[in-house]
Amino acid sequence: MDQLILIPAGSPWLRESAPLAPGLNRLAMCELALSDLPDSIGSKVEVSDTEINRSGPTYTIDTVVEIKKSHPDDSLVLIVGTDAYAQFDKWHRHEELAKLVEIIVIDRPEFPGASTVDIGALNVSATAVRSGHTELVPDLVATYIKESGLYDSK
Repeated sequence: MDQLILIPAGSPWLRESAPLAPGLNRLAMCELALSDLPDSIGSKVEVSDTEINRSGPTYTIDTVVEIKKSHPDDSLVLIVGTDAYAQFDKWHRHEELAKLVEIIVIDRPEFPGASTVDIGALNVSATAVRSGHTELVPDLVATYIKESGLYDSK
């Protein structure tokens, strides 16, 4: 892949509850998590605020259509975890989405699945981080969580 775009969810409509951290905080944590990457990798990774800036429920299809407008000649690949992909048939306009992107499903340690790519992902879940296990994230992100008072951090 020539470029990786990390897109924190705006208002995911399939979630039972809204994200605990405001969008701008989640955006900042993504940027901090990537800030220590070596230039050879970091120059190929960007964080997009496209969903954070969108009002109302955010649908992946809308995000893909928006990215396709700014990258019309590129082939797009959507990378999702097995946990998210398990609900793919419930996603808004999922059949259309599947025609616009190649979908790669990454095996998550807590949600193994068939036909996935095992990238040796760390067993890190957002639930664990929100529960205070900030040792699972880069130091800059852990400090940000604490200083911002996110997730009732101490």
